[in-house]
Amino acid sequence: MKISELSELHYIAPIGNIVSIMQRGILSHNLVKRIKHEDISNVKVQDRREDKVIPGGKRLHDYANLYFDARNPMLFYIKCQGNITEICILRIDKEILFLNGVVITDRNASSDYAHFEPAPEGLKIVDKELTYAKYWNADDEFEKMRRKSKRSAEVLVPAKVDPKYIFGAYVSCQEAKECFEAQGVNIPIIINSYMFFDR
Repeated sequence: MKISELSELHYIAPIGNIVSIMQRGILSHNLVKRIKHEDISNVKVQDRREDKVIPGGKRLHDYANLYFDARNPMLFYIKCQGNITEICILRIDKEILFLNGVVITDRNASSDYAHFEPAPEGLKIVDKELTYAKYWNADDEFEKMRRKSKRSAEVLVPAKVDPKYIFGAYVSCQEAKECFEAQGVNIPIIINSYMFFDR
């Protein structure tokens, strides 16, 4: 993948956390657990990520993690929990790739098969076709897991993503848009039902 092919990065968040995010930034797992917040992450996945050390020696939980495309298995998991109207996708400026210490993964960072490369050069390991695929199903179970993991390629940012890189948000419907607007955060909000598996 090339930087010219990338329009933005994404972060999946509860709308209830938006005020805090716009004040403090998108924090790493280890930083955010020190403050009051709504956690939508999958506990089993976080257990796998807890002890993961990436090249360079830092723990995975010391990074804020972004997705190339939030229409992925994590968001589908959240949708299946039935609270998709309480969720938003924050749109992140791709310029964050040029910060020191940012790392790119070719799939879900918790995978035993994940490759890690420094940004922005690391974009070369991202399979654009699989990362942005509409579906990740396959008849073969191993292939399905591979596609599912590739669909979750990540950008890892040390400690936090500064609020200045957040330039907008996607929500699933009018109800979610009104909920977001009620937070008093002044960024553009777009209803994008496709991103939330609605069509």
